[in-house]
This record gives sequence, structure tokens and C-alpha cells, in this order.
Amino acid sequence: MQNQSPHKPQRVRDAVKQLVWDASDKRLRAGWRILIHLFVTMILMGLIALVWSLFAYVIATPLQVDASIWGALNRAGISLASLGVIAGLALAGRFLDHRAFKSFGFVLDRRWWRDLGFGLVLGGALMALIFGVQYALGWVEITGVLQSRTPFFAVDLVLYVGYFIAVGIQEEVIIRGYWLRNLAEGLNSRRVGPGAALLISYGLSSALFGVLHLGNPNASLVSTVNLILAGLLLGLPYVLTGELAIPIGLHITWNFFQGNVFGFPVSGMTPDTVSIAIRQGGPEIWTGGAFGPEAGLIGVLAMLAGAGLIVMWLKIARKQLVWRKDLAVYAPPT
Repeated sequence: MQNQSPHKPQRVRDAVKQLVWDASDKRLRAGWRILIHLFVTMILMGLIALVWSLFAYVIATPLQVDASIWGALNRAGISLASLGVIAGLALAGRFLDHRAFKSFGFVLDRRWWRDLGFGLVLGGALMALIFGVQYALGWVEITGVLQSRTPFFAVDLVLYVGYFIAVGIQEEVIIRGYWLRNLAEGLNSRRVGPGAALLISYGLSSALFGVLHLGNPNASLVSTVNLILAGLLLGLPYVLTGELAIPIGLHITWNFFQGNVFGFPVSGMTPDTVSIAIRQGGPEIWTGGAFGPEAGLIGVLAMLAGAGLIVMWLKIARKQLVWRKDLAVYAPPT
């Protein structure tokens, strides 16, 4: 029997190394970076949530608080868990991506904060438009104001603000700031090119955004498709600016105004504290029913309007629209 070639084990090792390591960039390939970043981020968030849960248990158990108070404490814990997301991004940037933290979409200059303000206004305005149209058509009935399942309306409202700030930061940092950019760099090649790689990663990250909400209450195929469209809306300013200011601002106020101001379900979840309590009526295909406006055609129209306003804002504020294909090109640190 002929002996095995002594070079075969070396070829196998080289092939395995090529699957894991990008020799030209001198770092792990995109898929491994994404998996490790997600793993580390989940651990950090879990540790923060665990510490907070133990603290809340020690404080709240002797007081025999009801479920609504536990819900408020849970929202506070999720807000604190955002620190884990920021820490995970910083660690990934340092040890996996070999790039500065600001390059993930946090160039915190005057323009960044101005864009954040625009995103905050846009999210609230779009949801006000959805509520106004439904009210004018008789699809929502106001049943009360300033209502809460907890005994502390103002405190819980503030906790909801912190909660939705946390959700906006967490989802935009992970899905747009890290996944979208790393997917684009991983797909970029001689055959695909940076522009097409960014377009594909834009679509893939938006699809992941929709699929990750499949486990929400009252989720359906329609709500998932609509949330993919919401992912495209949130990703649009990122692929045009390379910054997370508008996506974070829009994400925060879209959720907060949807639930805590106008009383709609937020991605299938009904808030405990609302400024306007409503009874939803009208055709579900338009209103989204129990999932909320994000699952209805009126939500889709608001997203289209939002995309148009984002483009208009960027044309005015930046004088031009740029498809940031450089997001798909890795520049080693100097």
C-alpha cells in the first residue's frame, strides 16, 4: 500500500487556516468575527442582567411587589445591559476588527448629534402621523389618558424612555454597526466588489432584523416582512453616511411614541404605561392589529415616507448622497 503524502496534512492545515484566517487583513474572517462578537456581547449583557436581577431580588422581595413593579425593574435591567453592548463593541474593535470604536458609526462630532436629533424627531413624527390618520378614519378610540399598571406613572414612563434608548442602541450597534459592516467586508471580493457587497449586506442585515422578531407575541409572516422593511429603513441612513446617529434616534422614538405615547403595541408587546390609552379597530391589514402598526400597511406607508424624509435631510444637510461602499473595504490601522 502506498504511503500517504507527507504534504497532505500540511495542505489540510492550510485549508483550515484559510477558512478561519484572512491573511491579507491579518485577522479572523468576517463570519468568525461576527460569531465571537455576538458570543462576547451576550455574555457581558447576561452578567450585567444577572447582577441587576440579584440586586432587584434582594431589594424587592421583602416588599412583596406585584408583577407590574417587577416588569419596571426588568426594563431598568435591560437598560443597564446596554453597557455590555458598548463594551462588546469596544472589545471586538480592539481585538477582532482592529479598528477604532468611532469607525462603527460613532464619530461624535456636531453633525453626528444633529443627525441624532433629526432621527429622534422623525421617529416621533412618523408615529404621530400613523396615529392621526387612524384617529381621523375612526380606527382608534381614545379610552383614557396617563394610565399605568404600576402605581408610579411618571417613574415608569422615565424607565420606558431608558428602556427604548437601550433597545435602540443595542439593536443598531449589533445589527447595523457591527453585522452589516462585517458582512460587507466579508462579501467584498474581486467578483462582488465593495458596492454590491454593501448592498447585499444591507439586505441580509435587514432580513435578520425581521427574523429576530419572529418570537414576539402575535408575530406573523406579514409582521416579519414588514419588519424587514423597517430594517431597510433603519439601515438606509447608515449605508448613506456610515454613522448610527439617525438609525439610533429613529429607533428610539419610533418605539417610544408607538407604545408609551399613543398606546399601540410595540412589535406585539403592549406597554404597561401609556399617555393615551386606545381601543384599536379598523381593518387589520391596515392597522396591524395586535402586533401594532409595524404589521399594517399604514406602517409600511410611514416607512416609505420616512425613507423619503431621510434622503431629503441628507441632501440638505450634506449637500449630496453617497453610497458608502468604503464600509465594505477594510483599512488596516496605521
